[in-house]
Amino acid sequence: MTEHEVNGATQGRRRPDVDVWDLPGGPRAALEAVLMVVEEPVGARDLAEVLGLPATQVKRLLQDLAEEYARDRRGFDLRQVDQGWRFYSRFEYAEVVERFVMDGQRARLSQAALETLAVIAYRQPVSRARVSAVRGVNVDGVVRTLLTRGLIREVGTDPDHGAVVYGTTEFFLDRLGLASLDELPALAPYLPDVDMLDEIAREGGT
Repeated sequence: MTEHEVNGATQGRRRPDVDVWDLPGGPRAALEAVLMVVEEPVGARDLAEVLGLPATQVKRLLQDLAEEYARDRRGFDLRQVDQGWRFYSRFEYAEVVERFVMDGQRARLSQAALETLAVIAYRQPVSRARVSAVRGVNVDGVVRTLLTRGLIREVGTDPDHGAVVYGTTEFFLDRLGLASLDELPALAPYLPDVDMLDEIAREGGT
């Protein structure tokens, strides 16, 4: 399919603000960039909607990328799971990945991670968007770090927005030497209350 044909096939669809054909690497690179940040498998139709491309073309791109990564013996795979696509570490490198994760468990948390963990601990269940609103910065990377270290986990979805919400884990309590969340120090009054979080989130376009 030529570029002209693809552009014609997408007439009437919601297009992104930036045409992926104008980006370095085109649709292929744009697809890789989106897949790099997803935390759960994403369907081809959803990816097509984001990229402003026909679903059939996105499916071909996904299959081509998956075959290329396997052929080149990359350290990761692109797999389809439950009708969605996501990057995964290859099984052969599980021991190395596990070693990295365990070393990370022993490493000290950064100030950004500590602040993010505090907001989640006191305002759980809470979404990444609301944590970002409190801290004033994007927390996606920090949340992934906390998930990897087992300090937080997904506990459901926001009934209003459908976003994943997070809470702390038993491992978090163990690391702090607490029996329950009721034993957390009284820091909650210094954080915005729930109503303020909702207002900040709405102003942020969430």
